[in-house]
Amino acid sequence: MNMNRLLYPTAALALALTAAAQQQPPAGPVKPARTGLPVPPLGDGPYIFETAEGKIRVSVVTKGLSHPWSLVFLPDGTMMVSERPGRIRFIRNGKLDPTPISGVPKVRTGGLAGLLDIALHPEFTKNKLVYFSYTKEMANNMVSTALGCAKLEGSALTDVKELFVSDTWNASGGLGSRIVFGRDGMIYMTIGADHVPRAQNPASNAGKVVRLKDDGTPAPGNPYLGKPGYKPEIYTMGHRNSLGLIVHPVTGEIWENENGPDGGDEINVLKPGKNYGWPVVSYGRDYAGPRISEIPGKEGMEMPLVFWVPSIAISGMAVYTGDRFPAWKNNVFVGGMRFGEIAGTGRLDRVVFNDKMEELRRESLLSDLRQRIREVRQGPDGYLYLLTDEDEGAMLRIEPAQ
Repeated sequence: MNMNRLLYPTAALALALTAAAQQQPPAGPVKPARTGLPVPPLGDGPYIFETAEGKIRVSVVTKGLSHPWSLVFLPDGTMMVSERPGRIRFIRNGKLDPTPISGVPKVRTGGLAGLLDIALHPEFTKNKLVYFSYTKEMANNMVSTALGCAKLEGSALTDVKELFVSDTWNASGGLGSRIVFGRDGMIYMTIGADHVPRAQNPASNAGKVVRLKDDGTPAPGNPYLGKPGYKPEIYTMGHRNSLGLIVHPVTGEIWENENGPDGGDEINVLKPGKNYGWPVVSYGRDYAGPRISEIPGKEGMEMPLVFWVPSIAISGMAVYTGDRFPAWKNNVFVGGMRFGEIAGTGRLDRVVFNDKMEELRRESLLSDLRQRIREVRQGPDGYLYLLTDEDEGAMLRIEPAQ
């Protein structure tokens, strides 16, 4: 398939690639003005919803968060939440600590830019190390995606270190990022791709999942380690804007989800050295209407495990393995921030698979709340916890309704 038959005419593509090489990508395609539905204020709850597997209760654990992005559980049950404006907060016994954790490095904010994902080192109980991805301000008002770590001491981050800075300089206000420690002890980190088709360029971090040691250097055994013209940290390529990344709690595989443009959101099972297609193949359309590609698949490029048309603006992801919801065992839950390009239509989606990981059915939940669901985590108590990406963000808990 001729790449020049995608979104960009030949001349425009040449200009875009030249600009990318100079780290000065041009402005992206203009998005049409969005329409939307009013979002009612989130009440104090609880809310009762009927689902295909029985009734659930949605409790509002706490409000007072500002565009929360990520949630982790400390060994003592304390919750840590990152906020995109550049803060990390504690939630203890359902109460939000009004004082943010000190020591968080300066981040660039605006759009998707800011403090993003957080993860605990596998030996956190011994070393107290917290890892985080964030948007770093670069020269000439550009931004990039970076990885840092610090030691958590009480309510402060100390010995803060910058471990890795991607080469994906852009002026678009930043892209999302997720991080997770695999069972091999390595860090997997998503790095988004802007409209310039750098996701297929092996000499760029854009549109890649990278695999790093805990000191931020390329991990041993990476598929392109030592290969000329390839970044040694690349694990997979051909991604757009990856906003979900987990270790599957049963198989140990790395699962990733990513936003398409208008349609084409995906869940992918990552395999080393594989290409996931963006922007050569996609089920999505450009925001102005044209198809991204004429075909959704191509030899040598991986097909998604699940895809969405229209888009749900997919985000956080969890595989349920607890005992509170027996009918949900091994179901996948993903956050959605808007449906079909209509603002005010956030929701939670549930996907059911058979034992061969083939999709059987899916269900949309919490649509009546109209909240942008940014994060989904299973708690140590077997309940599901959600973060809403709103100016007045909240943490929600899903429990069975007795």
